[in-house]
Parts: sequence; C-alpha cells; structure tokens
Amino acid sequence: MSGFALHRSHPANGLFVLPFVVTYAVLVLWPLLKGVAISLQDYDLLSNDSFYVGMQNFVELGSDDGFRRVVWNTLTFVAISTPVFVVVSLALALALNRPGKLCAILRGTFFSASVFSVTIVTLVWNLALMPERGLIAQLLAFLGLPEVTPLASDWLALPMLAVVTVWWIIGLPMIVFLAALQQIPADIYEAAALDNTSRWRTLTRITLPMMSRTIALVAVIEIIRQAQVFPQMWLMTGGGPNNSTRSIVQFVYEQAYMDLSLGYASAASHVLFAAMLLGVSLQLWLERERKAPQ
Repeated sequence: MSGFALHRSHPANGLFVLPFVVTYAVLVLWPLLKGVAISLQDYDLLSNDSFYVGMQNFVELGSDDGFRRVVWNTLTFVAISTPVFVVVSLALALALNRPGKLCAILRGTFFSASVFSVTIVTLVWNLALMPERGLIAQLLAFLGLPEVTPLASDWLALPMLAVVTVWWIIGLPMIVFLAALQQIPADIYEAAALDNTSRWRTLTRITLPMMSRTIALVAVIEIIRQAQVFPQMWLMTGGGPNNSTRSIVQFVYEQAYMDLSLGYASAASHVLFAAMLLGVSLQLWLERERKAPQ
C-alpha cells in the first residue's frame, strides 16, 4: 500500500473530533458570542427586556470610578500573587524533588491544602485573623507586639488575601514544577557533577533553562486564575474595607445579580477577558523574544 493511501484523509475521520467540536461550540463558543451580544444591549435580568445600545456599556465603564477601582485592585492582586506563586512553588519543588519519606510527606502536605474548598480555607483564616482572640493576635501579644488587623486595613487587606490564596493553592504549581524537574535527564546532572559544577551554576545553567517553558506555563496559568479572583475576597472581606479588595468578578456579580444590569455586567466581563488575553499574549511574546537568537 502506498504512503499516500496510508495518510490520505477520509471524510469519516472528522467523526473522531466531532464530539470535541460540538462540546467546544456549545460550552465555549456559543456562550462567548452570546455574551458579546448581551454586552451591546441594555438588558434587564428581572423583566428580560433588552434593547440595542451599541458600545454605550463600554463607554460608561470607562467613566465609572467604581469599575476603575476594581480593575486596579485586580491588577494589583495579580501583580502580587503571580510572582509569589511562581517563585515559591518552584523553590518548594526544588527542595522536595528528592527521595525519602519526609519529602513525600511534605509534598502531600503542601498539596493537600489545594483540595480544600474555599469556604473551609476562608473560615480557617478568618478565625486565625480574628482581632484579640485570633491566632495571629495572640501570637503578636505573646511577642509584645502591637495588634494588627490586616483585613480591616485599606492597604494590608489585599496583600493578606494574596497570602491566603498562595497558602491555599501553592501545591498545584508545585506539582507541575515537580513533574518538569523529573523530566530532566539524570545524566546531565551526572556530567555536571563530574565537572565539579557548583549547585548554583547547575541551577542557573541547567535546571532553570530546561524548565523555562514550564515556568512560562505556570506564570500564564496563574495570571488567568488570579485575574478571576472572587470567592476568597467575597467571603473574607466582602470587597472592603472601602472597596480595597473588590475585584472585577465581584463587580460583574453585583451588576448582574444585584443591580440586574446584565448588559453592563457582560461588558465588564469582556473587559476582563480582553485584559487576560492581553496579559497572556504579552507573557508569551516576552518568552519568545527571550529565546530568539541574538
């Protein structure tokens, strides 16, 4: 049988990808297009009445001080949490990428927090951060330090929520880095050891360059995930104090289900989508430029 006969396409081959195409169209493409259509309307969720307003919703978002504030809060949260996720999870993976029961227990411990629901995580941290009787307050009192209530502070609440988020799901990027580390051939490290290469040089010249794609992948994933932050903010601060922890997703939720302005909420959600797309594209472009030959 000729090579052409073996590799030529057949119309029936499309049936193998048809389930994926249908699922993608129904669950992703159609909702996206429907959302774009709603964002161009003045849509009242209660009465289900709507009429076309064009780009008016987007224009109003540009002059909405509340929306500008939540955009700033979300970008700040992403800027705080994403580098911490990448650096800390990579450091944990490097430290725990070795045999032994202790490392196995620690890997399981760090990963176990990520399987908790957001309700449990926020409840635990709310108790720990409780004024006067919380664990943090009692520890500060024991050390003779003044009491700090980060969730009641305009400038400490957002970093505190970033700490909670990192504590909660640091295990997921750690597992990704561990998988990447275990794909590096052992003979490369053996050759480096024969050359008496220092640990620092091995890390910077071998390990990190061979993990660059994984590092970029984790960074992109965390940008997308943290840009959609909502439940921990809603459960721990409700967006306060003084809207300092109110995110874009919370803004969308409030506009859609409290103010019943579905068109305005849809426009805000598409601004978030465009911002995430821009951030991911920029990250991938920077990674490609870094690898481009000089």
